[in-house]
Amino acid sequence: MEYSVNSIFSKNGTSTASGSGIIMSEDGYILTNNHIVNSTSTNSYYEVSKASKVTVYLYNDETPYEAKIIGTDEQTDLAVIKIEKSGLVPAELGDSSSVKVGEFSMAVGNPLGMQSSVTGGMISAVNREVTDSDGKTYILIQTDAAINAGNSGGALVNAEGKVIGVNTLKLSGTGIEGMGFAIPINSTLDIYEQLIQYNKVKRPYIGITGLDLDEKTAEYNKLVVGIYVKAIDDFSSAEKAGLKVGDVIIEADGKKVSTMNELNEIKNTHKIGDEMTLKINRNGNEISISLTLAEQP
Repeated sequence: MEYSVNSIFSKNGTSTASGSGIIMSEDGYILTNNHIVNSTSTNSYYEVSKASKVTVYLYNDETPYEAKIIGTDEQTDLAVIKIEKSGLVPAELGDSSSVKVGEFSMAVGNPLGMQSSVTGGMISAVNREVTDSDGKTYILIQTDAAINAGNSGGALVNAEGKVIGVNTLKLSGTGIEGMGFAIPINSTLDIYEQLIQYNKVKRPYIGITGLDLDEKTAEYNKLVVGIYVKAIDDFSSAEKAGLKVGDVIIEADGKKVSTMNELNEIKNTHKIGDEMTLKINRNGNEISISLTLAEQP
């Protein structure tokens, strides 16, 4: 169920990083974290580069298997790699939507290069909203099982040994103990399938750059609370639907919105090709606009 991965990055020289992962199929597909094999963050523990080589070591097997990066997704911090080996035993997946606070949890992985390590604890919280150092926000399972550098991409399992999450980050610092986080396994399954099929995740796309307007900012600029359209991408759904720079989006699909995060949450409930309705304020007048969501370029 668990593997360790050594990724070699090239940027002004060569460096290595290690992580963990979850065997998803008997023919060698492995689910892991994007930041292990394809780091693009200046704040990342890893080098700012895509791994030039990924080597996998299986449990109780000293053979190094070179892996191919199948697909990566920075938005969810997930990636799929594959080794050429058959007859593997896939992990048994649990239902992360049924996880309860106080349940037993165990982190499996390769912390600090110590292969096949396990740490135990309990579920501290579910649906925890966490923002990383790059400003990306995730909805995660919180655990007090020890998670260290190298655990990323490994399995968080329940008392039945079923995978309920993908270990992805921890909080650290003076006075902080036992605050690790995992991506719920249910939310990874569609991403996993898309990364295998398309080598990326296909997402619906509106095509605007927006600024959040709270009451104070809106009042100061003589606007209304909502999302100020700062820029519109050429040939985007927004442009085709007639949105204009200076519009303020106040509703999406009949729900009030005041931040880009709220707008994106509603957008992400749709599929590419779906119709989405926006209510905007343009020069003091409210207008309804329907747009057809395209694929994010």
